[in-house]
Amino acid sequence: MSLDRTLADPEVARIAQSLAARPGVGSPDPDARSAAVALVLRAAEMPGLELLFIRRAEYAEDPWSGQVAFPGGRHEPGDESLERTAIRETWEETGIDLAASGAILGALDDVRPNTILLPRIVVRPFVTAVSADALIQGSGEVAEAFWVPLDALRAESRWGETEVTARGMAMRVRAFQHGDHIVWGMTERIVGQLLSRLAAPG
Repeated sequence: MSLDRTLADPEVARIAQSLAARPGVGSPDPDARSAAVALVLRAAEMPGLELLFIRRAEYAEDPWSGQVAFPGGRHEPGDESLERTAIRETWEETGIDLAASGAILGALDDVRPNTILLPRIVVRPFVTAVSADALIQGSGEVAEAFWVPLDALRAESRWGETEVTARGMAMRVRAFQHGDHIVWGMTERIVGQLLSRLAAPG
């Protein structure tokens, strides 16, 4: 199953057209660290698309320890662009080589934490496509990687408010529930952007 099958999916074509017509809005902040994540889409065995999520490994020094996220991380001096950051981090965390066997469809709007409890960082989300048979090879930074059908992300019954604890503080947040996994925070807002693009009239 090749990359062409994923790229031929009508929803991939729709998001690519949307991102070309209205590229994501940058949010520069000279006092913040820059980072990038990859939203990795693949054609599922059944009709439809799946989106890749990871659950970060537990590290006391990581403010996002144990949370569900997209592959990605901070921009490093050797990265010539944020797109390159997303490609490098996806390779390091999942073993998926977006440069060699994937396609970058475009960027969504930058996001940043809504709380001062988290580091000052600006994250650029890149929407990407890979072959349906792309292999995942986890790293020590990733406790788990899993695919979620877009149809599940669109199901209203999976969305609601829930209580989470971050850095010792309990808070109620909007979240998506998938089995034992809770998607919230910046990741939830990035998912919302993707779904809005797909729901927009062609």
